[in-house]
Amino acid sequence: MLMVMAHTTPLHRLWHPFTLLSVILLCATPSLSIDVFLQDKASLLLFRSRLQDPYQSLSNWAGSNCTSWTGITCDNRTGRVLSINLTSMSLSGQIHPSLCQLPYLSKVGLSHNNFTSLLPECFGNLLNLRVIDLSYNRFHGGIPDSFMRLRHLTELVLSGNPGLGGPLPAWIGNFSTNLERLHLGVCSFRGGIPESLLYLKSLKYLDLGNNLLSGNLVGFRQPLVVLNLASNQFAGTLPCFSASVQSLTVLNLSNNSIVGGLPACIASLQALTHLNLSGNHLKYRIYPRLVFSLKLLVLDLSYNDFSGPIPSQIAETSEKLLGLVLLDLSHNQFSGEIPVKITELKTLEALFLSHNILSGEIPARIGNLTYLQVIDFSHNALSGTIPFSIVGCFQLYALILNNNNLSGVIQPEFDALDTLRILDISNNRFSGTIPLTLAGCKSLEIVDFSSNELSGSLNDAITKWSNLRYLSLAQNKFSGNLPSWLFTFDAIETMDFSHNKFSGFIPDINFKGSLIFNTRNVTVKEPLVAARNLQLRFSAVVSDSNQLGFTYHLSSMVGIDLSSNLLHGEIPRGLFGLAGLEYLNFSCNFLYGQLPGLQKMQSLKALDLSHNSLSGHIPGNISSLQDLSILNLSYNCFSGYVPQKQGYGKFPGAFAGNPDLCMESSSGVCDDGRTQSVQGSSFREDRMEGPISLGIFFISAFVSFDFGVVVLFCSARARNYILQTKV
Repeated sequence: MLMVMAHTTPLHRLWHPFTLLSVILLCATPSLSIDVFLQDKASLLLFRSRLQDPYQSLSNWAGSNCTSWTGITCDNRTGRVLSINLTSMSLSGQIHPSLCQLPYLSKVGLSHNNFTSLLPECFGNLLNLRVIDLSYNRFHGGIPDSFMRLRHLTELVLSGNPGLGGPLPAWIGNFSTNLERLHLGVCSFRGGIPESLLYLKSLKYLDLGNNLLSGNLVGFRQPLVVLNLASNQFAGTLPCFSASVQSLTVLNLSNNSIVGGLPACIASLQALTHLNLSGNHLKYRIYPRLVFSLKLLVLDLSYNDFSGPIPSQIAETSEKLLGLVLLDLSHNQFSGEIPVKITELKTLEALFLSHNILSGEIPARIGNLTYLQVIDFSHNALSGTIPFSIVGCFQLYALILNNNNLSGVIQPEFDALDTLRILDISNNRFSGTIPLTLAGCKSLEIVDFSSNELSGSLNDAITKWSNLRYLSLAQNKFSGNLPSWLFTFDAIETMDFSHNKFSGFIPDINFKGSLIFNTRNVTVKEPLVAARNLQLRFSAVVSDSNQLGFTYHLSSMVGIDLSSNLLHGEIPRGLFGLAGLEYLNFSCNFLYGQLPGLQKMQSLKALDLSHNSLSGHIPGNISSLQDLSILNLSYNCFSGYVPQKQGYGKFPGAFAGNPDLCMESSSGVCDDGRTQSVQGSSFREDRMEGPISLGIFFISAFVSFDFGVVVLFCSARARNYILQTKV
């Protein structure tokens, strides 16, 4: 292979005029053209001819100059093809065997495309191959035995091919003594880990995550750097990985069936930066002297059965900006108080302690954690107030404290949290009013104050939350008239003011504020409850290439709930023209007037106007509302005749308690509201109760951690949170 060597020239030589001219001409000369070896060129063109290339990424495979061929690297002297890198070009089709007629090929990179075939058996003939990366395609079958002839292979990357599976070949750990990186994650491999893989000395990076592998977990006998066995079916107890004490940086064993306790030897892994043991059956107390080193950046022990107190010091601390960035102990059975020393982990950016049995107060020095961006203490038994010092967490994006026994008032000084985008204090015992100063929290998108003892009228502070997507004040003691600005938020998706004491009229406006309310999504047939994701992105210095992301899953319908208040007057007609509205509940008020047509509400899934004084005729044909699955107009004053052909027959009991209403029966006889009232009684029990319930909120939570990626899911009452670390 031709090698270009640098050489020096005496400085006085450069001043010779002819030499200077030569230098100028040399700089102006185009780069050396390398002709593709003729036979290799023919093989590449035949390979390309069998591909679908929608973006014409390979259209410059023409002529003979190798440097102009996308993704191709040639030998500078011979023109033989050495490397192919066609990553992320949306290529599809099958790999033609002509690709295997490139005898000097050392690297094949075809990842993130749409290739569909068995893995090419002929790759075993490319004896000079060092790197194979076929990840994130649609290959299927198993790993061909011909690959065992690739004695010089250093990297085999086949991740992200779900159709690729079968048992791992017995030879996978001894066919190449040079293999450093083996990535087989997100496939369908089953069975155990071949013993040969446990002893392969050259192996440093092993990713077998998201497969169907099983067997008892055993320690590897070589110094690994990254080990990902997440989302398999491994059992047994946690080994010490003593061979990797000084080398292991990432250990991900999440979503398996590992039992027993957390051995103290795990803290002796000196190089460890990411540890994810979530989603197993680990239990018992954590040994109080188990303290992780400053190098540990991410610790996830969530979704286990750990009990007892949280260790007073779970990781070393330092005055320098070193130490934990993320700590997730959620979904366990930890009890006692939140240790004060946790406030000494000054590098923390995300702290998840939800779904435990923690009691006592939130540490008064929580404000010392000035880098905190996510706090989730929900679903515990915490008491007391929100510490005033929390304003010190001036970078906070999400404060999630729902389902505790917290009390006190919302402090006016909380307006200092001007980066806050999620504020959930629902299901506590907070009292008082919403301070006017909260107008300073202009970044708020999700606000849930429901199920507290808050009171007073709605003030104009809320109007400053211009990015608002979800607002729930349900089940409080709010009163007064609904303000005229109520429906003017551009991004609002869900508004729930049910079970309060609001009075007066529903604001008579044109309902053109929310684009979501007015726009129907016709691209996807959504279930009754559709998850909408609020993504938060923030920086976290966990390594040079890391990015921490926080995704908040809000599971609710696009809707408005004003039920169980003291509202009266007519329902504004413009409301019934909102094509994007999925849910509407104005039940249990004192509303009157006639109901206009519903035909424009093409996204409507649930409508409850029961227990009011609405009158007049039932709107015409609703058969065009294909998504409508819940309808309750019972206990009003509707009258007239409703023929079966109008589509109301699939909602039995929906008109109970309307004695002047005549519903056509299957026999053609008129059934009045008195006949239906028996049916309607059971329907009333299942009536939609706020806050936008009706099974509209649900809990789903799971944890996954892909190689080099920490993905942590933590669930609250009606949401999922995902913290994602991309390495």
